[in-house]
Amino acid sequence: MTSRRPAGPFGPAGRLTAAVPSAVRRGVLVAAPIAALLGITGGVLVATTGSSDASDVPSRGVPEALAVKPVRTGGESVVQFMSHPDDDLFFMNPDTSQSISSGRSLTSVYLTAGESDGRNSRRQDPRPRADKAAYAEARQNGIRAAYAEMATGDRTSPWDRTAITTAGGARAELDTLRARPQISLVWLQLKEAGTVSDDRPNSLRGLWDGRTDALASQLAAGSPVRDDFAYSREQVIDTIDGVLRRFRPTFVRMLDPTPGLNDRTGRLSDHQDHMYGARFVQAGLARYAERPGRPAFGVQNYLGYSTGSLPHSLDRGTFEAKLRTLKTYAWSDHTDHCGDPAGCGDRKVAARPAGRDWAQSVRYARSGSASWVQPGARPGELYGFGVLDGRLAVWHRPDAGADWAGPVLQDGAGLDGGVVPVRLPDGRLSVYGTRTELGAAGGGYRREVAVRTQASPGGLFGPWRSLGSPEPGDAATGSDISMPAVVVDRAGRASVYVRDGRHAMSVAVQRPDGGYGSWRPAGGKDLHGDPVAAVDAAGRGYVFAATPRTVLAWTTRPRTGAASGPVATGLPPTTVALSAVPDGEDGVRLWFREPVSGDARSARFAGGGRPVGPVTEVGGGRSGHGSVVAAPDGGGLALRGRPGGLSLTPAPGRPWTGGGGPLFAGAPATAPGGVAALTLDGRLTWTPWATAASH
Repeated sequence: MTSRRPAGPFGPAGRLTAAVPSAVRRGVLVAAPIAALLGITGGVLVATTGSSDASDVPSRGVPEALAVKPVRTGGESVVQFMSHPDDDLFFMNPDTSQSISSGRSLTSVYLTAGESDGRNSRRQDPRPRADKAAYAEARQNGIRAAYAEMATGDRTSPWDRTAITTAGGARAELDTLRARPQISLVWLQLKEAGTVSDDRPNSLRGLWDGRTDALASQLAAGSPVRDDFAYSREQVIDTIDGVLRRFRPTFVRMLDPTPGLNDRTGRLSDHQDHMYGARFVQAGLARYAERPGRPAFGVQNYLGYSTGSLPHSLDRGTFEAKLRTLKTYAWSDHTDHCGDPAGCGDRKVAARPAGRDWAQSVRYARSGSASWVQPGARPGELYGFGVLDGRLAVWHRPDAGADWAGPVLQDGAGLDGGVVPVRLPDGRLSVYGTRTELGAAGGGYRREVAVRTQASPGGLFGPWRSLGSPEPGDAATGSDISMPAVVVDRAGRASVYVRDGRHAMSVAVQRPDGGYGSWRPAGGKDLHGDPVAAVDAAGRGYVFAATPRTVLAWTTRPRTGAASGPVATGLPPTTVALSAVPDGEDGVRLWFREPVSGDARSARFAGGGRPVGPVTEVGGGRSGHGSVVAAPDGGGLALRGRPGGLSLTPAPGRPWTGGGGPLFAGAPATAPGGVAALTLDGRLTWTPWATAASH
């Protein structure tokens, strides 16, 4: 990762240094009484040693006394990192406002001052004198007003502004909302690049790449931090690690560190500060993950500028609420409600408060898999898979009458936010995901696909095996790859599909000896989001990927795995988030949302790449964003409702329930008997279909 801490994501696993019971060192969830003896507080704590014992799943070789539900003494705590003031309002909302409404701890961290050219005005206004300190202060005032209004309804609700010492050796500003002290803002106040993609060595990008030794500060005019400073690459990473240690998150939000290139211009598809700021956050998280005695954490990446070129994913009501917040930040009414000569908000945004169609959507990168719960080898047995601390997390339910146990973290760090498990014909499970090698200053950053497989049905998981990547590094397309979609034929051989940095499909096919062939082009163009796959009862595989206008499909033969496609399905535009499940004896059903309304839709495929029959509309007006997930027997549906919680219906056309419960990460997953979701404090929740049917 860095010269100071060479153990990177593909290197040794982190270890507990304190003397703890051997069962804890083997990677077992810390039970509440033991945690109390060790002085552990916060969310889920799991430690691993890198030994094979760390792969034991609760109630399979683990003492029952330790196979308990996660310890949650501290509860949910969200920290979100942005490169500029307003990245959260454009790209993370409504998730940000939902966290505020939940009453839980929320901390927003801004890496740069966002000073731009120092002119706080719309284009049509008279051109004011450049004052970067004042413009940075005005943007801070706008953020404080927006958060205060989301939290209390009053944009003038007061904040306490203080200076804190950072782990990087300087000072940062910490703002706490007086009426809701669980809401905090942290301003690191580094200089921004001042350009979307032009080469500026004096930037986060230049600091990451080693083309500058230090990046200076840009202090806001009214900041309690009065002394200028400069950070080295290491000091920025230390500072982010220190923020994480201070606020102890159970969930982290950040922008996409590999947004790729614009197909038309060949330039970065997102702001360089977004991309390289996210990489600094990755490095800080990797360092923080090595520290014992803290809650386990999940990570969610968000698309930035590129989401504006895709169909709108938010319903009109959610968009209008998001736009109101942006107008508050933008100081659209231009009244002096803050009493600061620097200004009360960001007048540049006032000219276009929805951005370039950014406010109409929110989209996740690489965590939308809806297949992360899979049946085990025994009747009623289920496994759930997620990512905590950059490691594979495993939950287990031994039979239909038992409780879920876990999570247990596997060895091997650097895993990105979501995983895709598949069941093999002999009953074993394989888990596919992507992982990141951060590299040192000057290069080495890359992402790759990896897999680990059970040695036997219900047994331990073997080590991670690399499949490489169709994008070997940053030079070509910025290491941009999607989550994998995996089709397994009847011989147990896998075909792994990945949307590559050229927005086309690439595939790697497993050989008879168990290894994987090289990545090769599989066609398609203008693909976005993550592909999804399903296999019908006859053994035919289907892979789907969205474009801004429709969905493309690939199919594979049951016995040979031979693939054909892509085929233009003729489906209407979707919000890009897809899921697919077997449907009947000879087909699969693809689920998606209608743009703007967020309503659930589906289409059935049988024998080829074109839908059989018309698109099916699901009534009920259950708007929201993200994947629509169907039960494996074709009955119930689950999705993220407009308030952010889990919504269920026992069958299309039946009433929906829920929607306002705990916030959850990624997509829900269905299994025989119920629906699972991973909440923002690292818990797996399970809702039986019978619960939805009883309402």
